[in-house]
Amino acid sequence: MRFLVLLALFTSGFCYGQYPSKPVRVVVGYAAGSSTDIVGRIMADRLGAYWKQSVYVETRAGAAGNLAADAVAKAAPDGYTLLFAQNGLAISAAALPNLPFRAETDLLPLATVAATPHILIVAPDFPAKDARELIEKAKREPGRLSFASSGVGNSDHLCGELFNLMAGISAIHVPYKGGAPAAVDVLGGRISYYFAGMPVGLPLAKSGKARALAVTSKQRYAAAPDVPTVAEQGLPDYEATLWQGFFAPSGINAELAARIAADIATVRARPDTREKFQGAGVALWEETHPGFKKYFLGEVDKWRGVVRRTNLKLE
Repeated sequence: MRFLVLLALFTSGFCYGQYPSKPVRVVVGYAAGSSTDIVGRIMADRLGAYWKQSVYVETRAGAAGNLAADAVAKAAPDGYTLLFAQNGLAISAAALPNLPFRAETDLLPLATVAATPHILIVAPDFPAKDARELIEKAKREPGRLSFASSGVGNSDHLCGELFNLMAGISAIHVPYKGGAPAAVDVLGGRISYYFAGMPVGLPLAKSGKARALAVTSKQRYAAAPDVPTVAEQGLPDYEATLWQGFFAPSGINAELAARIAADIATVRARPDTREKFQGAGVALWEETHPGFKKYFLGEVDKWRGVVRRTNLKLE
């Protein structure tokens, strides 16, 4: 029996040392071209080069990313199926008690990647030139404006709800299956405004296809220094951030989880990764593996309070 235990330990360590020995699947719960999809694909590409193994993205858009999260929660905990998610996962965990998985216990936060403000965009010919004018217009026309999101309960949805609540305005929420299709309808004038992720909204604003009214960080964002914050425009306590990171099924071996987290941190810190993210308007978030788990659980608690205070019904 002792020999078998030692053999198992040796074999386990050997297998983890060889990881990955086959393609790794990264599941993303948002449509192609959305902010989380863009960042996830950058990381998948860089990890594949680092591991010298295929790392491919599988899109499972819908249900605010919960279809993807459920698939990974039920996957084999062997390191070959990972979830790339954003803070919509914490929001869903806080607001949707009837999900077919429990994010706090069925998924293990592995490594952070990015934490970036949203950017409030409208069509170039939209009457409001800044967030103050948008609020004024919404107050003159209560219930007539609309705002987009990449799905019910996602970060961009809560950005909009928080903005409306703090500004004392009402607008119709129109959810999509990703940031890219949401932005298309904003640019086409079918939707009034959208708190887009930076990889989607910033290029549109820089190209003139959209007008940027504000960013959601407390301070102006380095990649868009000319765009004022929401806080500067009459809502001094407003702040929201879109964070993104990797998760694994919770049953994963602790040694393997730490190994994958360390590799992600290494790839995240490489100059070519930083350069790619900078071009997409994305700010890296460098948190430790244990720190991410603590932060995620804190996020669930925070959003549970926000949902309760705003009386949001996300189901």
